[in-house]
Amino acid sequence: MCDPVERIRPGADESASGEPVDHAATSHVTTGQGRLHWYRRRNRGLVFATCVGWVVSGACLAFRAMKRKPRKRATVLVAAGTAVVALAGCGASSSGSTGSAAPVVTNGTAKIALPYQIPSFDPYTSYGLQVASYTYDSLVNITDKGTVVSGLASKWQATANSAKFTVRPGITCSDGTPLTAADVAAAITYASDPKNQLVGVSGMMPSVPFTATADKSTNTVSVALTSPFSFILRTVGQLPIVCPNGLKNPKILAHQTAGTGPYVLTKYSSSGPYTLSVRKGYKWGPGGATTSTAGQPASIELSVVSSDSTAANLLLTGGLNIAAVNGPDRSRLAGPSFTTAAFPSLFGLTFFNQAAGRPLADPALRKALVQGMDRQALANVAAGGHGVPGAALTSANAVCHTDLARANLPKGAAKATLEAAGWRAAGGKLEKSGKQLSIRIVTSAASGATLPSVAELLAKEWQALGVHVTVSTKDLNGLTTTLQQTGDWDVALSNVPVTLPSQLTPTVSGLAPPKGANFAAIHNDAYTKAEAKALTKADTASCADWNNANAALLRSADLVPIADASSNTVGSKAKFSLGNNAFMVPTSIRITR
Repeated sequence: MCDPVERIRPGADESASGEPVDHAATSHVTTGQGRLHWYRRRNRGLVFATCVGWVVSGACLAFRAMKRKPRKRATVLVAAGTAVVALAGCGASSSGSTGSAAPVVTNGTAKIALPYQIPSFDPYTSYGLQVASYTYDSLVNITDKGTVVSGLASKWQATANSAKFTVRPGITCSDGTPLTAADVAAAITYASDPKNQLVGVSGMMPSVPFTATADKSTNTVSVALTSPFSFILRTVGQLPIVCPNGLKNPKILAHQTAGTGPYVLTKYSSSGPYTLSVRKGYKWGPGGATTSTAGQPASIELSVVSSDSTAANLLLTGGLNIAAVNGPDRSRLAGPSFTTAAFPSLFGLTFFNQAAGRPLADPALRKALVQGMDRQALANVAAGGHGVPGAALTSANAVCHTDLARANLPKGAAKATLEAAGWRAAGGKLEKSGKQLSIRIVTSAASGATLPSVAELLAKEWQALGVHVTVSTKDLNGLTTTLQQTGDWDVALSNVPVTLPSQLTPTVSGLAPPKGANFAAIHNDAYTKAEAKALTKADTASCADWNNANAALLRSADLVPIADASSNTVGSKAKFSLGNNAFMVPTSIRITR
């Protein structure tokens, strides 16, 4: 039985119960958000992760902390790939099924592919966040249609300034201890405290100071903000909640789990596979989902499969039940034994290094390079012939999404823009003051299997203008080092599946590494002004201002989206459902005969 659901309504109390917010909680837990806000307003995102989406088929751009001294710990760009973690349940509408008549396997093992290793299952790290929904729960969940359904909270309401959640009775942690409102408030406090430098979930926190309070008598958690923030339900409300034993000893979270989720991590090896075992008696999943439904897998095996082609082969031969497959390999997976759940995705964002001394600090050069892009050809390569030029800096299902690229990306002839900026083509070389323009493109196949091919086509398009272009395809660590430490790059291609416009802010404003997350050294005053205005409005009422902010980035050629297409999660004799962020809810998985 599903719990009541509701739609997010901007600027209004959003409650399943209709009761007013009570800020007079009897016990108070104050977060570290005051200091976190201090960092963000000055450093514009010292800690941040865009992997709030945990997107199934696109690769995810994330940040993790480097080993540095406290206060100077930098964030690093990491191309993290697909994750088959999801919210869905009763409210989800994107699903894959081999047919309602197919009998399900009882007490079976679901074999699911991950494109990268998980060094830590701590849900507050960038990698652990990717698999958190298997073993952790959030207060609420949001379906792909924007509908709020229950999670740990049975009732909730929110405005731009506050939110209140009633924690369900009867919830237990994986060690058997009951979960209380005070435990939830403590987890929010821990996750938001900048002293803990939890970059994996910092993007899920409001960028303004707030307090989390627990009322034992009503088992409620209230969140009160000192100033408005656009997306409180979509941030704090979806934070994975770590149980008390995990907060007492956070080191155990790397290879153990301490949550309330439907599965528990029972076997870990650094290179995988990772084995998860079902929890009996679980009944507080999205919309009231349980693990007692017939066919719920007794275990889930997450295996590292970095190649789309390999994943397709394993789906064809029965070695996998579920995997993300995009590009040309998707055409191989057809027939009654296969099902595909498609979800809107943005395939690739182009970043330009604007650091002092780099050639693309010159806005005229950036605009000329954008004008020299064949965006449809690039989209075809990025999405295996199934894409169209990216319309915005977020995927089509993201909050506030609208077509911004058409009206705001630089138009005109690249050669005319270059000539006006003093560049001349001579003997096939684009030169100024006798020096040829030379740029370096960096990317990683781990961020998206097709991105190296996109980079090669991009190089050919710019070489036609006389630019000397080199392409460097790296592994995750190499890309991280280049973007974060050496700075020896001019153009970076990566997948960034953000679901909220606010999640881009630390990446496109503020200080560069190691003091901030703005690795491309972007400084756009029009963006900053519009972003500040957007933060004062609740949920979708803020969209006009967020879109003005992102339009400013496009006009200045700070970023360019590559392709809009569908990310594809393919099942081989499997049923599953996808939710708001293309997450796959564990309680929806069924293996069929």
